[in-house]
Amino acid sequence: MVTTPPDAARKEHVSVVFIGHVDAGKSTIAGHIMYLTGMVDDRTLEKYKEKAKEKNRESWYLSWALDINEEERDKGKTVEVGRAYFETEKKHYNILDAPGHKSYVPNMIGEASQADVAVLVISARKGEFETGFEKGGQTQEHAILAKTVGVKHIIVLINKMDDPTVDWCHERYEECKEKLLPFLKRKVGFNPKKDIHFMPCSGLTGANLKEPTKQCTWYTGLPLIPYLDTLANFNASNDGPVRLPILDKYNDRGTIVLGKLESGSICKGQQLIMMPNSKHVVEVLDLYHMPQDEETVHATPGENLRLRLKGIEEGEILPGFILCNAENLCHAGCTFDARIEILEHKSIICPGYNAVLYIHTCVEDVQITNLICLVDKKSSEKSKTRPRFVKQDQECIVRLRTARVICLETFRDFPQMGRFTLRDEGKTIARGIVLKLVPERD
Repeated sequence: MVTTPPDAARKEHVSVVFIGHVDAGKSTIAGHIMYLTGMVDDRTLEKYKEKAKEKNRESWYLSWALDINEEERDKGKTVEVGRAYFETEKKHYNILDAPGHKSYVPNMIGEASQADVAVLVISARKGEFETGFEKGGQTQEHAILAKTVGVKHIIVLINKMDDPTVDWCHERYEECKEKLLPFLKRKVGFNPKKDIHFMPCSGLTGANLKEPTKQCTWYTGLPLIPYLDTLANFNASNDGPVRLPILDKYNDRGTIVLGKLESGSICKGQQLIMMPNSKHVVEVLDLYHMPQDEETVHATPGENLRLRLKGIEEGEILPGFILCNAENLCHAGCTFDARIEILEHKSIICPGYNAVLYIHTCVEDVQITNLICLVDKKSSEKSKTRPRFVKQDQECIVRLRTARVICLETFRDFPQMGRFTLRDEGKTIARGIVLKLVPERD
């Protein structure tokens, strides 16, 4: 691996999550980007190639830069979210390689909430695009989840254009694009003019990842890496309140937490509060940029961090807890009102319905305690009577109650901590935004 340039911390940090159906080529593309940007050298890549050949998996060798455990390499499926980084002259990019299999969607959600940009990888190969996009495939769910957790821009990377069934065919590219665009606009909510960009590529050969390819004369836009450099600054001001949702924690000669700094700035030696338990005053002993694990003394919004904390035990922290400054604590509670859209549910939903709530990095059991009103999707007009039930494709305002106290904010005040998804029986059934926090009765 190549060491991080000393000026990396001064560049804008952008987190890019690769999402899409299983076998679309996400890990291969991410691995090839690391090679093209010098993060994996020729010798390491040759070693991956030899080992992959031994396992009769020669075409998967590039994915091994991120799929590092043996189960992932044997099956060719990403299970854990792969983490890596690369540099350009303009920016520092954190790569998040999300699992594509529907069994590992919960692993994908928390990590996608760390991302600024999503790269939705689509296979152009005959039959594979259709399998991934139609009902049962993960293309649609991944796109919806990316939007719901706050990804601001989506790049649709139509991969495997070099496949013999495609051979850089413009008509096939347009066919995939024409099916995806209405879905991303109407169902998911991305703005086609500002938020969506399509491009063809080959993850296996690296065509159109860093340099244009002569095989594709009809595409005149920028390749992936140069295009990423053109995107506007995503990150919030340093002046905001400190908000760092905890993604993971462990003990290694002290209490270690991982997460993305959503707002404010953090310095080594700073004292912070761990919410929702406001009694815990913690001190930041050490601060590292992730995933390169480079020590720093100061962090700004958008940076993925590892912190060593003093004043709290690892067993006292759960994913979804928030680091805040004492002057501006995040809100915590169990009950809140929200506007939700029912995406997929065969039967009706009534008060008393239980699901699993995913909000920022927090996962918690939740119950719909009241249906307050229906909301017209087009006019946003609210019904005057309380509905007895809601069903698929309807929007409504509901009251929700979690099993435990969680950290959250209204969507208006802090979007990244005020948007959520509801899942049940392995499916994403609804998405929503927090409208009002309801005080608990004594």
